[in-house]
Amino acid sequence: MDRRETPANGRVAHVSLRGQVTAERYVEGEPARIAVPLTDLLAAPGGARDRQLTLGARVLVLDRQAGHAFVRCDRDGYVGHVAEAALGPDRPTTHWVAAPATHLYPAPNLKQREIAMLSHGAELRVIADAGRFLETDAGFVPAPHLRALDDRPGDPVAVAELFVGTPYLWGGNSRSGIDCSGLVQAAHLACGIPCPGDTDLQQARLGHALPDSAALQRGDVIFWKGHVALMVDAETILHANAHRMMVNTEGYEAAVARILAAGEGPVTLRKRL
Repeated sequence: MDRRETPANGRVAHVSLRGQVTAERYVEGEPARIAVPLTDLLAAPGGARDRQLTLGARVLVLDRQAGHAFVRCDRDGYVGHVAEAALGPDRPTTHWVAAPATHLYPAPNLKQREIAMLSHGAELRVIADAGRFLETDAGFVPAPHLRALDDRPGDPVAVAELFVGTPYLWGGNSRSGIDCSGLVQAAHLACGIPCPGDTDLQQARLGHALPDSAALQRGDVIFWKGHVALMVDAETILHANAHRMMVNTEGYEAAVARILAAGEGPVTLRKRL
């Protein structure tokens, strides 16, 4: 079993795994939400970052110990540990941040000192319309930056383009920092398209393979070993990359040649949704 998607850690396991894994306890889990703007999802308490979760992300809490919680993420089934202080009640959300990022204010006034920055994809519960702002259960957000949960764009590439200039961050999932698979996931989830969080999982599950003879088009997903990019058009890719340490566009043929020359191998798969 892949530990990234197996809700078990030796101490506890989800009840669905009874008879498949050994654990001290088997639990149903308790739903919760991420209650801070951004938090790391760790491979182990205090360990390396696997991914990140933004405000409002729903998780199933399976265990709590020494200030950390062992959780399974609703968005993609990824499991890991988060700081227990980052968790809050499982209150329903109504809107999501559709802008690249936004600010949370203590009042519907742009001159107020902001409370926090929220990344694209964060979820909140709107409780009142305050004109140019929407009042949420966390504060006030500029109305143009929010969309209802069921109001989804149709073009993953257009979503990914919102992240151009975002710094590269290994395991990152936000406008503050993002990696190649995080960008692909954010783009597809925003459009309501299921998408796992890591490159190898995306390669296995996202879309269908294209024959080598097929012409590339906008939205196609290009894989290398350990790397992934989106086609903006037949000749251009968009990706979060360590070469420029940011999200940027690059000519497809030039990128293929550069990556091969760097000893990182050829394109391994081309896929289309």
